[in-house]
Amino acid sequence: MASQKDMQDLLRLLTTGRNKLPMMGAMGRVKALQSAGLRSISDIANSNLPALTAAISDEKAAKSLLAACKAHLKSPTDSTATKRSSESSLPSSKRAKSAYSLDAAPQTPQELEASLELPQPSVDEEAISQCTVYTNRAPLVLAFAVQLLRYTMPEQPPSSRLSLAQAVVSVNSRSKAVSIGLEKGKSAEEQGWGIGQPKIKVLGREISVLKRSGYEWREEVKAEEAESQDTVKEEDPTPSSTLKAEVGATPESKAATNGWTVSSRITSKKSTFVARSITVENLAQAKHKVSHLTSSIPEISSADHNIWAYRVQSSSNISVLEDSNDDGENGGGRHLLGLLQADNLQNVLLVVTRWYGGIMLGTDRWRIMSQVSRDALSQRLRVAGVIGHEALWGLDLEAMKSKEAVTGGGSGMPYS
Repeated sequence: MASQKDMQDLLRLLTTGRNKLPMMGAMGRVKALQSAGLRSISDIANSNLPALTAAISDEKAAKSLLAACKAHLKSPTDSTATKRSSESSLPSSKRAKSAYSLDAAPQTPQELEASLELPQPSVDEEAISQCTVYTNRAPLVLAFAVQLLRYTMPEQPPSSRLSLAQAVVSVNSRSKAVSIGLEKGKSAEEQGWGIGQPKIKVLGREISVLKRSGYEWREEVKAEEAESQDTVKEEDPTPSSTLKAEVGATPESKAATNGWTVSSRITSKKSTFVARSITVENLAQAKHKVSHLTSSIPEISSADHNIWAYRVQSSSNISVLEDSNDDGENGGGRHLLGLLQADNLQNVLLVVTRWYGGIMLGTDRWRIMSQVSRDALSQRLRVAGVIGHEALWGLDLEAMKSKEAVTGGGSGMPYS
């Protein structure tokens, strides 16, 4: 009778190597072999081809299995381990784990991007029809996104396309997990990750990106592609070649006019907060901006609280003049003024609007007010423009959040 180890070794042999089988198929083959009295690798190696063919009803598979079992017995693990241990001390034994492993030595942008180039897809329909791919949804979306970006954003280097594709896969995966109930809670973006970063759309998803300033890379045009690209140059550039960075990506930011920068809205227990900031030069201008804002937009006029604070330099440039107003939110004005003082911001007016939802938030309101305020203030430091031929790096916010949850500290923390 075969031992448990014999069965495990036989299953391992059937599910690895060149002619490996799926686990279910391997278990069925083991059962057929056991019925014929072939219960271990040594039993199969000592049998003959006709007996093995009769057991599994496949002559080709029987030949392969017989050869694999004999080869397994000829190469015991102890000699292999001894050989490997003697070779491991040699410098030449340190090999790359895969063809796409990055070299430890510094690389030029051209060398780095060349190492990340993917192989050309096969055009042999017959070979493709005979292939079976076992995978889940995420790698397919990743491969599709990388190929899509090759055509929609050809100015981006391969490393940028891979980072953008990974970021959109991460967003899609979380959305799917939430829809089927595997994950709950706020997303990384809702928790404040990526605040103040430019965004682009990939596969309909907004992805936060970093500009890789100074990263220069030029794709080497192959000879067979040169003719087709020459004809494209004569035409007008497609809209996909100049993607605008969306600031804030919220209705408030799109509607912001006259120099106001607007934060994303945050709602907690039916109370909604949104912040606005603008540059002011003197006290009169600051008060005029507050009055005009609260009177010109009906939605803001109907809010329960419009809390504001400002800091401006005096005419002599020696001192800083500052003031704040709670508008019914006790301590709110002082809190906003404290934020401006902490960052030593001058010539800035900050307004936080709150629509009260009937439920008191306690000290949590200070955290939300700080978050929307920093969001609005960070917009002032960003330059709205066009993302054309600048290299980008997609930010996988969900991975950043997960890593932070594991390590418990570090950079990249959201505003609190």
